[in-house]
Amino acid sequence: MPAQNDPETLARGLRAGNRRALARTITLIESTRADQRAQARAVLEQAAADAEAGSPETMRLGITGVPGVGKSTFIESFGTALIEQGHKVAILAVDPSSARSGGSILGDKTRMEHLARNPDAFIRPSPTGGNLGGVARRTRESILACEAAGYDVVIVETVGVGQSETAVADMVDAFLLLLLPGGGDELQGIKRGIVELADIVIVNKADGAMTAAANEATSEYRRALTFLRGRQDGWKVPVLQCSALEERGLDRVWESVAAFREARISAGLFHKNRERQALSWMWSEIRDTLLERFRADAGVRARLAEIEQAVADGTITPSGAADTLLGTFLKDAPAPASGPETPGSGG
Repeated sequence: MPAQNDPETLARGLRAGNRRALARTITLIESTRADQRAQARAVLEQAAADAEAGSPETMRLGITGVPGVGKSTFIESFGTALIEQGHKVAILAVDPSSARSGGSILGDKTRMEHLARNPDAFIRPSPTGGNLGGVARRTRESILACEAAGYDVVIVETVGVGQSETAVADMVDAFLLLLLPGGGDELQGIKRGIVELADIVIVNKADGAMTAAANEATSEYRRALTFLRGRQDGWKVPVLQCSALEERGLDRVWESVAAFREARISAGLFHKNRERQALSWMWSEIRDTLLERFRADAGVRARLAEIEQAVADGTITPSGAADTLLGTFLKDAPAPASGPETPGSGG
């Protein structure tokens, strides 16, 4: 094993806040090689074992918004403001990967040039690899690595409004939705499910000629949210406005994040939510690993092309094909125990 990948050495580097050790750990996390992913798990487990009991609490934020809303400008201004308050900020910017080539833009350090030069900031663009919803599969482990390295605010930026937001909301403590001035028809263009995921709504670009539109949009969004139920019981979703370009209103955003956190802690839900997320993560890993092993199985690969063609020709149903391939994959597995009949299954 190369010395640079030694789990104990990397774990010590993480706990010391070494950015190179953090970058190397995330590279192992994102690797498709089983041996390197095993090394990454060993690093995280060692770093957790080395952690002091008094390690500071962290805050995990998800940030999304429609294209053109100014996510990168907002994150750069917001992150800089948090660092000025004494925080260490990590940004995991999930990039869209090409469906054909697997390539991605990975331009976040260019888009956040000022923040990227700050020693208390860490920016890591990660390709989605075509993963469902546009969220990198290993983002959860990357969050843990950033926290182990001393970053107490971890921001996950998604690629835009879409299915990825559901996945991000299930790995963060608070979910922020950025909207453009305009309101009305603009609101109708945003999926209701995305709005219902938001814990805090922010109207960005409230500056210059857009100030009046931002004020109107803020009022309209507030009225609209009265008809929607937020994802967190007992929390009234605030609608704020800011100008990331002029760095105004960012303090109110952080105050709302802090208020949300305190409300969740007081209700006994903050850590309970993280426990639920950890269990969800476990089952997600089980599903992904089983699918990988299924696709790699020699018996499945030998029959896959034939059965896919049969499905395309209509000579076998998709469910029948699935049963056949699963039977091939599970040929050496014991049959499941018989259970009670489900309602309505009798003759």
